[in-house]
Amino acid sequence: MNVNINDIKNGMTLILDGKLVMVIEFQHVKPGKGPAFVRIKYRDLKTGSTIEDTFNTNLKLEKAHVEKLPMQYLYKDGSNYVFMNNNDYSQMEISESIVADNAKFLKEGLDITVQMYNGEILGLVLPEKVEYEVIETTDAVKGNTTNNATKDATIETGYTLRVPMFISQGEKIVVTTMDGKYSSRA
Repeated sequence: MNVNINDIKNGMTLILDGKLVMVIEFQHVKPGKGPAFVRIKYRDLKTGSTIEDTFNTNLKLEKAHVEKLPMQYLYKDGSNYVFMNNNDYSQMEISESIVADNAKFLKEGLDITVQMYNGEILGLVLPEKVEYEVIETTDAVKGNTTNNATKDATIETGYTLRVPMFISQGEKIVVTTMDGKYSSRA
C-alpha cells in the first residue's frame, strides 16, 4: 500500500530503498527559496541504526504492515526466551540475539508486544514502565546528604541500576525500560 509522504506519522513502518524502517520523527520544511521538502528521522528495523534523510514532498512511500502480537514472557530456555501468545496461548521461542538488551527487563508474566513482518520477528516492545522488586542494595551511608545521592540496586531480573538512598531491599520500584533508570517507588 502506498502512502503520500505528507501523510506519514511517527511510529509508522515503511519500506524505504528496500529496507524496513520505522519513522521516529518527521518535519515538513518550507524554505524561503526553493521547493518544500520533508526531513525524516527513521530506524532501520533490521540493523537498528538510526538515519536522517530529506525527501521531496511529491514522493509516494510504501507502507509496511507490521504485525503486533500481544505476548507474555514465560521463561528462559538455554539461549532462547519462551513467550506465550495471549490470543491463542501458543508458545514461541525467540533467540537471545533478537531479545538483546531487553533481556535485563524480562520477568516472568510480563506482557510485551512482539513485532513481526512477513513471518520474521523484528523485535520486542516492552511496556514503558515496569514494577520490579529490589533484591539487593547497599546501605545508605550516614552523613551522605548531598543532592540526589544515589546507590546501586539489583532488581529481580539481575539488572543493576542507580536508585535514591531511601530505597531498601525488598521494596518495589518502577523502572523506565527505555533507558533502564529508576522512575519511582511502586
